[in-house]
Amino acid sequence: MRFLKFLLFFLVIGFAQQAFAQSSAELKRRKEALTREIESLSRSLRVTSSSKSLSLKQIKALNTQIRLREEKINTINSEVRLLDNQISDNSNAVRSLQSQLEKLKKEYAGMVLFAFRNQSAYSKLMFIFAAQDFNQAYKRLKYLQQFSTYRKKQAKYIQGTQKDLNIKIIELDHNKREKTSLLGDQEKEKVTLGKEKNNKSKVLSGLSRQEKQLKQELTQKQRESARLNRALTNAINREIEEARKRAEEEARVAAAKAKAENKEAPAAKPISKGSSILAATPEAAKLSSDFLGNRGRLPWPVSSGIITEGFGIHKYGTNVTTENNGVDIKTAEGASVRAVFSGDVAAVQNFAGSYAVLIRHGEYFTVYSNLRTVSVSRGDKVSVKQTIGTVITDPTDGTTEVHFEVRKGATAMNPSTWLAN
Repeated sequence: MRFLKFLLFFLVIGFAQQAFAQSSAELKRRKEALTREIESLSRSLRVTSSSKSLSLKQIKALNTQIRLREEKINTINSEVRLLDNQISDNSNAVRSLQSQLEKLKKEYAGMVLFAFRNQSAYSKLMFIFAAQDFNQAYKRLKYLQQFSTYRKKQAKYIQGTQKDLNIKIIELDHNKREKTSLLGDQEKEKVTLGKEKNNKSKVLSGLSRQEKQLKQELTQKQRESARLNRALTNAINREIEEARKRAEEEARVAAAKAKAENKEAPAAKPISKGSSILAATPEAAKLSSDFLGNRGRLPWPVSSGIITEGFGIHKYGTNVTTENNGVDIKTAEGASVRAVFSGDVAAVQNFAGSYAVLIRHGEYFTVYSNLRTVSVSRGDKVSVKQTIGTVITDPTDGTTEVHFEVRKGATAMNPSTWLAN
C-alpha cells in the first residue's frame, strides 16, 4: 500500500510537471514573438519618426506598439502566476517527501534494531522450531525471508525518496530564480511602456498643429476605402445575381425537360434571396461549411506580420476618426500575399497603381488589397496558402501593409476572429 501511495504521488507530480512545462513553453514562445513584433515596430517607428510630418500610420504604429507591450506584460504576469503555482506545488512536494523520508527512516531504524537483536542463526532457528506445528514453522520461515526482502526494499525507497527530494529542491530553487528574473523583466517592460505612452502623448499633442493635414489624409483614406467598398459590394452583388440567374435557368431547363417527356414538372424550389444563393449548390454549400468550420484557424494572408489597425471604428486624437472593414497588417517589404482558404477568384480590381483581390468561398469572401502585383485572374481556382500577389510599399513613409477582410455576402466581419492566433 505504501508503494502504491508513493507511485500515485509521483504520477500526480509528474503530470503537473508536464502540464507546467507545456504551458511555460507556450508562454515563452508567445513572449518571444511579441518581443520580435515590438522590435520590428520600433525599427519602423524610428524610420517614420524621422519625417517632420505626422501620419496616421505613425499613430497606428504607436498604438500597436503600446498594445503589444501591454500584451507582453500580461504574458509575463501569466508566467509569474504559473511559476507561483509551480513553486507552491514543488514546496508541497518537498514537504511531503521530507515527511515520507522521515517515516521511512524511522521504520528502517526499527527494522535494523530488530535484525540486530535477532542476527544470530541460533535465534532464528529457535524462532522457527518454537512453532506449534509445521505450518506455523513454515510461515515463520517465510516471515523471516520477507522481512529481509522488505528491509532491502525499504533501503531502496529511502534512497529513491532522497533522490526525488533533492531534485524537487533544485527545481524549487530554479523556479524562484526564474520568478525573480521575470519580475525584473516585468519592471523593465513597465518602465518602457510608460515612456512609450509619454511619447504617444507628445505625438498626439502635435495633432492640433497638423490637424488640417491629418484630416486631408483621412479624407483621402476614407475616399479610397469607400471606393474599395463600392467595388467589392458591386463584385459580390454580381456574384449573387449570376448565381440567382443560374438557379432560375436550371429550374427552367428542368421544367422544360419534364414537359418534353410528358412528366409532371418538379415542384419549383424557391430561389434563395441575398447571399444564401451563393451556397445553393452542394459544392458551394460544402465550401461555405468548410470555411465556417475553420473559423479561428485560417492562416494569415502573409507569412509574418503585425495587425496595426483592427476591425471597427478607431479614434486618433479628438477629431480624427476612422472605420476599418477589415484589418491592416504590417509586413516585410515585397512580402507575398496568399489565399487563406481554397476558393474562386471573384474579382481583381486596380486602384491607381495598387490591386485588390476578391476570393469567393461559397457564401463567404476574403479581400486582399494594397497589392503591388497580382498573379491570379477572375475565375481562377486557388488553394490554401497559394500566392496571389505581393504587397505594395507606401513611397511616402516606407510602410508595407496589406489590408485583409472577411465578408459573408457583402457584410464585413471581424477578420481577427477568423485568423489563427
